[in-house]
Amino acid sequence: MFSRTVLSSCKRASKACLFRRLATEASAAPEVAQVDAALSKKTTRPNLHTGVILNRSPIITRTPTAFEKAYYAYQSRIHRALHNPFPYDFYFKQGSPLEARFDIEERRRERKAFGAPFGMQTGETSEAEKLAEATMRDEEEAMPRVHEADINSDFKNLHRRGQRNLYLLLQKQENGMAVWKFPQGSVDRGELLHHAATRGLEVECGNNMDTWIVSRNPIGVFHPPSPASRGGAEEDVVFFYKAHIMAGQVRPNRTHAQDFAWLTKGEIKTRVDEDYWLGIKDMLSDF
Repeated sequence: MFSRTVLSSCKRASKACLFRRLATEASAAPEVAQVDAALSKKTTRPNLHTGVILNRSPIITRTPTAFEKAYYAYQSRIHRALHNPFPYDFYFKQGSPLEARFDIEERRRERKAFGAPFGMQTGETSEAEKLAEATMRDEEEAMPRVHEADINSDFKNLHRRGQRNLYLLLQKQENGMAVWKFPQGSVDRGELLHHAATRGLEVECGNNMDTWIVSRNPIGVFHPPSPASRGGAEEDVVFFYKAHIMAGQVRPNRTHAQDFAWLTKGEIKTRVDEDYWLGIKDMLSDF
């Protein structure tokens, strides 16, 4: 009796498991079909490109603001008021031109820190002081902070806008229109991205520059909008790399670019289209 009961319960359990498995397969069939359909649609691979954001770092310090100038002048006055007298008689021979030169420079610093009558000369001028003044007049003057390239609006000169970061842009022809973009090239099959970036920069800009790509990792990715004629069949992806120019100048390949310019971030915004600007603006320095 007991064996019959066990056998009937096993038959009922096997039937329930079979029905449950059939129900699970039936419910999972639509999900599997959706995944297969999505995979079948995504058969095209994106076209990979690498772009180089070539940077010329600032070559002079920034002009201090009015607050910074007042702060530095205040600190200079405190420093000169509290510092110990300099033992110049230990370092300079008495009555020598070097001692006279130091006295002249010290009076100038005193007058600049505290104003007149501090640092004014008293008594007659010695022969050593006259000789030192003549020597100082013949010395080279400091270069102006505004370069000739800024006055002439020479966008190809690397000495322009010395206080700002400059970036290289190339003018190219796309769909019959002149557009400004960073140096860019395609990626060959099996090629590493940073190798493609180095090769593309040399192809478009020549080998007359000494450049340094900062890292093997890109600093940003840009997805250009696909033209309507392509119907969205293939997607372009551009990986941007940061680089610095150490020496030399651009000699663009005329088959790839017609012109070039070294521009600040604000100047780049006025030359590129809106989609390109929104994709690259966060990769650039604000100053």
